[in-house]
Amino acid sequence: MIMDSVLFSPEDIEELQGRGIAVEEAEAQVHDIRSGFPYLSIIASASLERGIIRVEPDEQARYMDLWEEYLLSGGAHVYKMIPASGAASRMFKMLYNFLDAPYTKPEKPAEQYFFDHISSFAFYESLNEVCLRNNWKTIPKLIASEDYKAIVENLLLPKGLGYGAKPKGLLLFHKYKDYTRTAAEEHLVEGALYAKDRDGHVHLHFTVSPEHRRDFEALLSSVKTSYEEHYGVLYHIDFSEQLPSTDTLALHLDGSLFRKEDGRLLFRPGGHGALIRNLGALPSDIVFIKNIDNVVLDQHKSATVIYKKFLGGILIGVRRQIFSYLRQLDRGKPSHALLEEILSFMDSQLCITPPETLERDDLSLTTWIQAKLDRPIRVCGMVRNEGEPGGGPFIIREVDGSSSLQILESSQINMSDETQRAYFEAGSYFNPVDLVCAIQDYKGEPFDLTKYVNPRTAFVAHKSVGGEELLALELPGLWNGAMHDWNTLFVEVPLETFNPVKEVNDLLRGEHQSRS
Repeated sequence: MIMDSVLFSPEDIEELQGRGIAVEEAEAQVHDIRSGFPYLSIIASASLERGIIRVEPDEQARYMDLWEEYLLSGGAHVYKMIPASGAASRMFKMLYNFLDAPYTKPEKPAEQYFFDHISSFAFYESLNEVCLRNNWKTIPKLIASEDYKAIVENLLLPKGLGYGAKPKGLLLFHKYKDYTRTAAEEHLVEGALYAKDRDGHVHLHFTVSPEHRRDFEALLSSVKTSYEEHYGVLYHIDFSEQLPSTDTLALHLDGSLFRKEDGRLLFRPGGHGALIRNLGALPSDIVFIKNIDNVVLDQHKSATVIYKKFLGGILIGVRRQIFSYLRQLDRGKPSHALLEEILSFMDSQLCITPPETLERDDLSLTTWIQAKLDRPIRVCGMVRNEGEPGGGPFIIREVDGSSSLQILESSQINMSDETQRAYFEAGSYFNPVDLVCAIQDYKGEPFDLTKYVNPRTAFVAHKSVGGEELLALELPGLWNGAMHDWNTLFVEVPLETFNPVKEVNDLLRGEHQSRS
């Protein structure tokens, strides 16, 4: 690894200051990329025996009633937050590969499947129009003349629909009898169905890229009134962008600073973990978080709505209990019996156990309990793992010797350690990014969410620019290390609530296709 005596030039420092990045922070980023990050220590995979809650159907109704009671209380402050900044280019990887292939007709099964069912996509009519405009032929005629690549070019490139460079939220996902809907519009519908307060207000917040913000604003402004009239609600839709101060530096594989052709430093977005600041800025009490592409047609929304209300009710219930305990502790001199009751609750519900080194006198226990309970709360839906890549739920040992529930990615686990790898492989649940969060304390004050991030859960990723490999720093993920020091519950939800669109042919699955 190259070690610099002076890392940054005066021009570098000027650029860092312009982005709002302190020189000390930039130096720390370089050090972290060079040295890497420690693995987390897993105690067990979260399971129904310990770590994941399964609620029987007759109990689900009680939690849904709790949620409705909260919405109708007059004191509800709910937001639905949708991370929507990523471009859809990965969604069309198969089609980009087809454009670059030496053959002109589809040869791979996925390619053939796309063209065989092309009329079933919600964007078909729009694509047909640009094919007529640019090639003077309809899609069927282009297929008949075996000009398949012209169709793909009209779908992906700027001369056509430009879908390859647009974010998923702006793509036509679903076709109904008389209209089509983008992914972003489906979130408007969801918000009306489970996040409407007593006065009919629905608050939605989209995190978007600066270059796409105007398009999001134009789309949602144009459709807002019609959805308000249909669902009898009043939407409040706002947007935020990932702050430049959360961008991170990149290094060459030898540890030297990666620079662009003009000699300036290369900055990369720090990942969705940077959005913890956007989340913390919301003027809200409770926030649902769900990815932009995890939406379904109206006829399949019942499970989504039921389990969103269900998770919301669980959050209200556990928050009520935590707040009650904190208020009792505030009164001073709690009984030892109360402290033991709280410890039992923390162990059974939150999988938090005190370190062996903790003194067991009442004063020490009270101080430790208050520090652990007075934190943001998240309830995370978990689905059975059926081979999906990504994070899973685990119980880990913290540095102080206590335990906690965490969502971990494989990169955070020491796979060379047989015991740790066994815990990872034993995991039977998957994180579908289905969260509901409480971000105000028991006194009604907003938490400073940046204080609950574990900076040692960032990781170094191998990326490339212009064909050259680099080392990039990914900030602690939004639902991973950025929420490390939150109080957490994992709750089992059915797989039918998880319907992401990772690649274009996913839109041909049943939950994205109208029965009609």
